[in-house]
This record gives sequence, structure tokens and C-alpha cells, in this order.
Amino acid sequence: MRRRIRTAVVALTAAVGLLASSTTAVAEERVASSATRTPVVVFPAFHFTKLKVNVDRQYSHPRCPTTGYFEDWFGNDTTSRFSQVCRDRLMTFTYDPDPAKPMAERFSDQPGVKVEIKHYGRTESAPFYEPLYEALEGQGYVRNKDIRVAGYDSRRTPDQGGFLKRTISLIERTYHDNSNTPVHLVGHSNGPLYAQYLLTHTSKSWRTKYIHGFTALAGNWPGQGLLYGVFFTGLNVTDFSYPSTEGNARSSALMYQSHPSTYMSAADPAVFGNRELVVRTTAPMADYTPKDNLRLFEHADMPLARHLAPYYTGFVKFADPASFPGVDVYAEKGSGLPTVVGVTLPNLRVGQVLDPATAELFFRNGDGNQEDITNDAIAPWATMPCHRFEFSDNPRVDHFSLASAPAVVARLLDNLQRPKSVC
Repeated sequence: MRRRIRTAVVALTAAVGLLASSTTAVAEERVASSATRTPVVVFPAFHFTKLKVNVDRQYSHPRCPTTGYFEDWFGNDTTSRFSQVCRDRLMTFTYDPDPAKPMAERFSDQPGVKVEIKHYGRTESAPFYEPLYEALEGQGYVRNKDIRVAGYDSRRTPDQGGFLKRTISLIERTYHDNSNTPVHLVGHSNGPLYAQYLLTHTSKSWRTKYIHGFTALAGNWPGQGLLYGVFFTGLNVTDFSYPSTEGNARSSALMYQSHPSTYMSAADPAVFGNRELVVRTTAPMADYTPKDNLRLFEHADMPLARHLAPYYTGFVKFADPASFPGVDVYAEKGSGLPTVVGVTLPNLRVGQVLDPATAELFFRNGDGNQEDITNDAIAPWATMPCHRFEFSDNPRVDHFSLASAPAVVARLLDNLQRPKSVC
């Protein structure tokens, strides 16, 4: 290739008439360069993947439209005739407690409801990461060729909904479509949990062939304390705001109680113990830490939560050597920002309206969304043999800015050019 370029340059100097040959040589060089770039597959944050909810003759909720569709994702700017309460009810899982069924197969959509990932695999499926895509494009990357997105249904944990099979297929296609070049995984917030599940449920030979490395941006590894309050207050995905009416607070809270990912995203007692206060009630006066999660659900009369929490809290394993990812890891976190980990509620009634401006909240240091306990939990990966583990702190960079922070993006671009470890 170098010889061809030199020949073209000499010819161009000798005769302008050979400009076409020179242009062809440069074009060939660009194609070759594109083929050797490390492809990127992004694993979005919690509800940062566009979901389309198709409703066809649903009769379970008579106050809601029987037919139509709506979308669900953070930043959703589409309009719909489905109210927020109807959206919550139609996105609430039904649960079959049959012990003969594997746990992953017990969750179903409401009758007449079908949920799909919109634009699966394409950058359009996760528009929050536009600044990241643009930074990659600035280095010659091409959307939907060597930048792809492993979106997922954020209600589900990675053992469900065909996530593993679908994501393996996407990575293998990306590898083959880019001249058999190993793929770099970039996960943000809950996204690293899904990437980690993939890496720990594939063989070493598969990882060696298909994976270049893993950049984890503020992974929600053992969950966060804030989620326990959501069991009572709900949370609207469109802008991550608390519902302002009791009806919406109740529909939202009940929806989250039915989602296995809520438990996976809540602070794991095995990691957090009693190091933070996640719920306080004033009537009667009682305090609950992550260690008290089952007692909290018992006192709140939440039988489904008591049943699901032991299985799905701490679901994705990462801390013991048997659960190390087995690839080069470049982790990033934010720090130095007050981060809400707990709330004060009058009681344990489901459907309470919480006003963050007036509520008594409990804080720890963190990135404004996830606390330090969460963000630092993968420190044991420093002992991972052979593979690199680099952990960068970004003081005063908040959770949602991390994926576009200049220093973070610069390190990612550098790491994409590094050869992978041979182990």
C-alpha cells in the first residue's frame, strides 16, 4: 500500500494528467484505513434505548386505548394518545410464579402488548450518545458500520428477551463487516452490566477472537441506593422526574416493582451492607439500609418484591476472580458530587408524590447519580491477570456528562488504537 501511494505521488509530480490515478490510490488507502479501525459497539444506559410499544386489542386496562403505539426512552419527544399512567400499566410485566419455569421465562408483557427495540443495532436507537458518535466520526468512523449499538429492553435483565443471542450476533456481524477486526465494547451506566453479562457468558476463545476491549463508563455494578425509593414513588423515564400525582406515582411504582432490572439496579446488600440509608419513614419512625431490603419489602407488604429481590439483586457477578471479564478494561467514573442515595417518606404506602426540592434526602459522594460505593466496586479487577485494567477518575464530571467528557473521549480514542493484550 505504501509503495502504491509513493508511485501515485511521483506520477502526480511528473504529470498532472495522472490525477485520476492518484485519487484512486488515496481512496484505496482510506478504505484500507477504515477496515483496520477498531469497531465500537455501544451498550446504552438504563432506558436510553428506544423502545416501541405496540398495542393491539388490549382489554386488561379499559381506561387505556385498546390499539395504537407509543415509545419509551429517556428524552422521548414523540407524542401519543396514551397517558403516562396508561404507558406505565401497559409496560408492567405479568409474572407467572410457576416454579417449574426458569425465572427468566416468568415475565410477560400485558395481553395485546408487544415491545420492540426501535432501530436495533443502529446509532438512531440511542440518540443520547450523539456527541460520542460525532467524536468517533471525527476520527473517520462511519455510523452503523464501525459504530453500532447493542440496545436492550431496560425492563429486562440480560438473561431475558434474547439479549445474549442477539448481542453475540451483532458483535460477530460487526467483526465480519469490518475485515474481521475485534470489536471494542463501550458501556454507560447500566450498559456495562449487560456487557459484563455477555463477557462472562461467552468462552475465552470467543472473546479472544471477537473482543478488542471494554470501556466501562460509570458502570452500575452493584446497583445504587436511590432505586429503593422508586418502589414507592415511581420515576418517569422521559426526563427521569418524579411523578407529580398520586395516580402516576402508583402506576409507575407498581411498574418498577414488576421489572427484574429494578432489583438488579438497586444497591446489593452483599456490597453495601448498612453503609447508607436508603429509606426512612416518619410514621412509624424507621430506617432501612440495603442490608434491610427484604425487611423493607415485608413491612411494605410487597410479596412480589420479596420474591424477586433475592434472585435479581446483585444479579450480574463481577467481584470475584471467576467473574472477571477476561478482556482489557478501561473504566471511567465521575466523583466529588453530592449524590442522592435515600429518601424520607411519611410511610411505606405505594404511590407517594416526592418533591426533591422539599423532601429530606440522604447523600453520599458520587457522580450525581451513582454513589462512590457503586462506582468503585470494580477495583478488584486490578488483580485480573494478563489483561489491562485502567481506572480513571474524573472529578466534578457528572454521570450523564461522562460519555461526552473530552478527557474520557480522548482516552477512548487512544485505547481504540492500542493492540489488545495477548493472554
